[in-house]
Amino acid sequence: MNKPFYITTTLPYVNSDPHIGFALELIRADIVARKKKIDGYDVFFNTGTDEHGIKIYRKAKDQHIDTKEYVDQYAKKFKDLIPLLGIMPEVNFIRTTDENHIMAAQEFWKIVDKNGLIYKKNYSIKYCVGCELEKTESELVDGKCPLHPLQELEIIEEENYFFRFSIYQKQLLKLYEDENFVIPKTRLNEIRAFAERGLDDFSISRLKSKMPWGIAVPGDENQVMYVWFDALVNYISATGWPTNMDSFQKWCIDSGGMVQYCGKDNLRQQSAMWQAMLMAAKLPPSKQIIIDGFVTGEGGIKMSKSLGNTINPLDVVKLYGTEALRYYVSREVSPFEDSPFTMEKFKDAYNAHLANGLGNLVSRIMKMAEANLIKHDKKVEQKIGETEELVLIYKKYNEGFAGYNLEQAISAVWDLISSADKIIQDRQPFKKIKINKEEATVDIIELLARLNIIGRLLAPILPETSLKIIDLVLQNKMPEIPLFIRK
Repeated sequence: MNKPFYITTTLPYVNSDPHIGFALELIRADIVARKKKIDGYDVFFNTGTDEHGIKIYRKAKDQHIDTKEYVDQYAKKFKDLIPLLGIMPEVNFIRTTDENHIMAAQEFWKIVDKNGLIYKKNYSIKYCVGCELEKTESELVDGKCPLHPLQELEIIEEENYFFRFSIYQKQLLKLYEDENFVIPKTRLNEIRAFAERGLDDFSISRLKSKMPWGIAVPGDENQVMYVWFDALVNYISATGWPTNMDSFQKWCIDSGGMVQYCGKDNLRQQSAMWQAMLMAAKLPPSKQIIIDGFVTGEGGIKMSKSLGNTINPLDVVKLYGTEALRYYVSREVSPFEDSPFTMEKFKDAYNAHLANGLGNLVSRIMKMAEANLIKHDKKVEQKIGETEELVLIYKKYNEGFAGYNLEQAISAVWDLISSADKIIQDRQPFKKIKINKEEATVDIIELLARLNIIGRLLAPILPETSLKIIDLVLQNKMPEIPLFIRK
């Protein structure tokens, strides 16, 4: 039986169209999932949409439409994004308005409440609607949320239910002793420092009379669940918890725990709040939390829906294709730090590394093979040995995946592309064929072998391109259409 592996993205809010930041997260998680499948794992890959909370309620109200109708429209946009980004078709797509999820969230509440970790009190707090989080004075910059500086903080004064987050300081710090629990290490240090400063209990409900769009609190018809307490439960409800415990056992326990991709603005929710919630329900913690940096626009300003400076990934795909976007977010965008994304930078990278790099290499090698080699169906990768160069490339590639550093992994492939280009430049088999056919043929076969390895290493990153390259090499035929063209 294959070892199970469970990976999930966060669930984006459906309060506007998909943007490039979520596309990045979804593509990167898909690349990791595909690599695990290639390595022989049984993979469960989860994504979906977060559909409750005051932001969504207000958006629907502003547009004068029913909230359920509103979330249905936007959930479809996010689901339609999956094939357009080349995401594996077997990915699980969960909505927090699904009946199974609603049932699971309420059951989770009941268990935590039964364990004595939920209580009710009156309180007053500053609240950022953009983050859907309460804010302390120490978190504010000039009285504003640093992530949503254009939004006014709101004051919430009401009686709500609270989760006893404060009692989990020692247990969370123990969890953070695992140096690989949060990647990169800078984010692990950040969340460790957050826990060391002390934890405050947080509100997990809202008055239904003020914010009716949410899952009903079990046993209290006047309250609905706070969006984070509801949405985070999707990571286990997606596996079948609490009705299909065999499935939950496989994906959340036998696998060693879930791997979660998220942006750095989700660090606290994923690596502290959610972990404490799991402890409160006596469920196992996550295995790893992978933290992406922000995708920024011109001048390093964070892209966000509230600032209106986002790039729609569909527009990029229409112009350059799915594989080009997958390449860009896996190699040209930093795996863990903030990175700018402009169409000008995208175009430059496309032309330099795809059209003039990979596409040109494939075309040159296949022209030489078509003109000078007898067609064959042998596995050409057997024609090239385990050279020191290849050993180092495989090592760089595999270590990149092991550390979720996709930039390193794909750069290893481009190292091989560069070395193949150098062979063509130095040996010039296209000229040598006229004076030493036997030696030139050996060079061309080696280039085919290298191209085949390139195709196989690209499988999780550029799956369509990978299949095209492998097919071209094994069939020894010229492509009718170039893999990439100069734009």
